[in-house]
Amino acid sequence: MVAHAIRLVSWAALAFLLLPLVVLVGASLTATSYLAFPPQGLTLAWYGQMLGDPSYVSAFATSTVLAAVATLVAVLFAVSAALAIARYSFPGRRPLSEILMSPLILPHVVLGAALLQYGSAIGLVRSFSALLVGHVVIILPFVLRTVLPQLTEDQRSLEEASADLGGRPLTTFFLVTLPQIRSGLVSGAIFAFISSWINVELSIFNTTAELTTIPVKLFNYVQYTIDPTIAAVSGLTVVVAAVVIVLLDLTIGLDVLSERRR
Repeated sequence: MVAHAIRLVSWAALAFLLLPLVVLVGASLTATSYLAFPPQGLTLAWYGQMLGDPSYVSAFATSTVLAAVATLVAVLFAVSAALAIARYSFPGRRPLSEILMSPLILPHVVLGAALLQYGSAIGLVRSFSALLVGHVVIILPFVLRTVLPQLTEDQRSLEEASADLGGRPLTTFFLVTLPQIRSGLVSGAIFAFISSWINVELSIFNTTAELTTIPVKLFNYVQYTIDPTIAAVSGLTVVVAAVVIVLLDLTIGLDVLSERRR
C-alpha cells in the first residue's frame, strides 16, 4: 500500500514538472498570433520566424559560446582550487573555500552591479570578456562543490602510490586523479553550463544591442509584446536540452555518473 502511494506521488510530481513544458511546446505550435493552449491549429511558422531573425540566431550563438567558454574556464579554475584546498594546508585555506563558494548565496544582481562598477574602472565593460568574467564567477562554485568531495583520503593514497611507482604529477593527475573525479566534474560542468546559459540578472549589466544572450533578449522582448515567438524560443531550448541529456546518456552514461557519485 505504501509503495503504491509513493509511486502515485512520484508520478504526480513528474506530471507537475512536465505539464508546463507540454503547455509551452503546445503554445509554440498554435496558428494564432497570440499565445493559446490548446493550440488552435498546428504550425511551425513561429519557429521559422525565430530562426529567420538574425538577432535570435546571434543571441543563441552568444549564449552557447559564452556558456561553453565560461564552463571550460570554471572547470580549470575549480579543479585547481579543489586540489589546492584538499591536498595542501596553508593559511587562509578555509576562507579561500568560503570566498569561492560565496556566489551561491550572493544575489546575481548585486554581483552584476559590482562587476559593472569595477569593470568601468579598468575598462572591462559591455564586452564578451566582461560577460565571461561574470559568468565564471557565478558558475565556478557548482564545479567546486561537486569536485571537492571526490578528493578523498583514499584517492590521495592512490596518488601517492602512483608517485612511488615513478609517476610524474601530470601522469598521476590524468591517469589516477581525473578518472576518480570524473563524475563530479561532469555533473558540475553540466550545472555550470546550464546556469550560465539561463542567466539574466548578471548578464543584463554587460549586454549591448549587438552582444546579447537569449535570456536577456527574451527578458527585454516580453516587456513590450507577448506572442508565440516567445514560446517557440523556449520550446527550442527545451528540445536542445533534451538532446544534450540524451547525448550525455549515450556517451557517458548518466546512471554511471550517479552510481560513482554515491
